[in-house]
Amino acid sequence: MRTRTWTTAAALLAGIGLAGCTGEEQEPVTVGLITKQEENPYWVEMREVAEETAEELDAELLTATGTSDTDVASQEAAIADMVEQGADGILIAPTDAEALDPAITAAREAGVLVIAVDTPTDPPGAVDATFATDNERAGELIGEYAAAKAEELGLDPQIVTLDLTPGVSTGEERHTGFLSGFGIEEGDEAVVASVDTEGDRDNAAVAMTQVLADNPDVNVVYTVNEPAALGALAALEDAGADMDEIVLVSVDGGCRAMREGVRPGLIDATASQYPQNMAREGVEAIVDAVREGDEPTGYLDTGTELISDHPAEGVESRRVEFGVRTCWGS
Repeated sequence: MRTRTWTTAAALLAGIGLAGCTGEEQEPVTVGLITKQEENPYWVEMREVAEETAEELDAELLTATGTSDTDVASQEAAIADMVEQGADGILIAPTDAEALDPAITAAREAGVLVIAVDTPTDPPGAVDATFATDNERAGELIGEYAAAKAEELGLDPQIVTLDLTPGVSTGEERHTGFLSGFGIEEGDEAVVASVDTEGDRDNAAVAMTQVLADNPDVNVVYTVNEPAALGALAALEDAGADMDEIVLVSVDGGCRAMREGVRPGLIDATASQYPQNMAREGVEAIVDAVREGDEPTGYLDTGTELISDHPAEGVESRRVEFGVRTCWGS
């Protein structure tokens, strides 16, 4: 079987289809997609694009989701169910980088191609391929921006990080990248609080409220995603914070958050990612593996861009107009 190894975002924003109009009957293909939850529009977008791509390629799509970013049990059950239903390949955004390895291994031993989307596994070789954002780089971009903005404003950084949850590599990598980009290490005294929020808006609002009670001088807020950013923003506004003296940064580049958060400057900057590309490329890869024998391996970086209408000196970024036009990979 031929193999194909991806190491760059070669088809970023291209949406190249693999099924031509040959007039021949296509070999049937069944693709599974397992996301983390459907409260975050990020996962909804990924599912919808996977559905559209499967329809374009005349493939069947099975879908399943967990109840939260930490719901391992539902994903384990979904993997087993899709294997039972005869899936040729499964796209999965793992809720835990390691805990799902046995279920993934069982699927691969049954002859099912497994591709991680959004969230790499640990070890990376637990799956056949990974299509994801370089999350550490995304965190680094907003860390560099936050550091430059804090310096411009003459702030003595008092940082809070609103993180995801332990064991989820996306959150851990973004956190690590943010600290690196800001120029500090874990445990630096400038970080006055770090709270796990599961990337949930309500959890982030509660966490931010509690942090402000103990640290009213917080002036740099890192959030693991835009729902968490909007929750933090609500808490800051409720507390009467002067947002002109606070740097709020995030990751995702969601269409709504781009229009309602980043464009008006409520979120100072975000590092965009492209779930449409992960879904489209993933479905295409499984279809191509079945019909052409061209099996994917390795890592596809689906890209990230720093988006802000308030550029920081010395930090390269794109305008919100670009972010809105390309949000989610559209």
